[in-house]
Amino acid sequence: MDFEIVDPRFNDVVDPSQQRKTLAEGFQFTEGPIWHPYDRHVTFSDIPADSMHRWSAEAGLSTYRSPSHNANGNTYDKQGRILTCEHATSRVVREEHDGSISVLASHWDGKELNSPNDIVVRSNGDIFFTDPTFGRGPGVGIVRPLDLDFRGVYKIDGATGELSLLAKDFVQPNGLAFSVDESVLFVADTPQMHIRKFACAEDGSLSGGEVFAQQTSGKPGAPDGLKVASTGHVFCAGPGGVHVYEPESGELLGIFLMPKFCANFTWGGTDMKTFFMTSTNHLYCVQTKVAGVPLF
Repeated sequence: MDFEIVDPRFNDVVDPSQQRKTLAEGFQFTEGPIWHPYDRHVTFSDIPADSMHRWSAEAGLSTYRSPSHNANGNTYDKQGRILTCEHATSRVVREEHDGSISVLASHWDGKELNSPNDIVVRSNGDIFFTDPTFGRGPGVGIVRPLDLDFRGVYKIDGATGELSLLAKDFVQPNGLAFSVDESVLFVADTPQMHIRKFACAEDGSLSGGEVFAQQTSGKPGAPDGLKVASTGHVFCAGPGGVHVYEPESGELLGIFLMPKFCANFTWGGTDMKTFFMTSTNHLYCVQTKVAGVPLF
């Protein structure tokens, strides 16, 4: 079985008779998948392999960027440019339409960022990203001392490029996602095994931060990639697979079970109901009943 049903409402999210399909395999640790809604391809990172790949139904698999500076999280901005968090350089970068790379963030208060991890863009163009220390460890980055003594969530102003520190009371902030109306920012804190919920003001400032959902460690995995469906359902990587939560109460509805740790996922396809999952050595997909929100 590819699913664990905790609550009957999970049947509104996916048909449990669905089976995941393998699209590509042979990777080391996949992350950061993003769907291009017009060119219809998914781009994703393989962090230890220092590369990014692209898959489409028409062209199959290809290498998109190598080296990638141990790229992790990716997204598109509202102009369709790829934004990437680089572990090896502690940078957030943007690929321009001509293929050149612009550095959007690398330091806070004169000190190098830890290792930007995951990234989202608000509809006004503001960029939000998490900055844990994972990319300064062996295998997924470069081992080096830390400059900062905290792990934060930041905003890059879409108009001015100014970097702001929004919150820093985390152990290791990881995945992040906005609610459909962008009034709430969800942030996963991996070692804490929970997802936090912040009110996000128009200027991007955060308040609150209460625990939205707590995961348990009965199966391999921990809170990682985080997305919100167009219905408001909150999806988060976690023990055993991808956990799906009721948007208001944070109740666990069910789990997309995976053979190995699934770090991240995204929606795509013509109806935005093809659910792509980056799971360690593989890229999988399955059809859902709920649609994702296009990145641009």
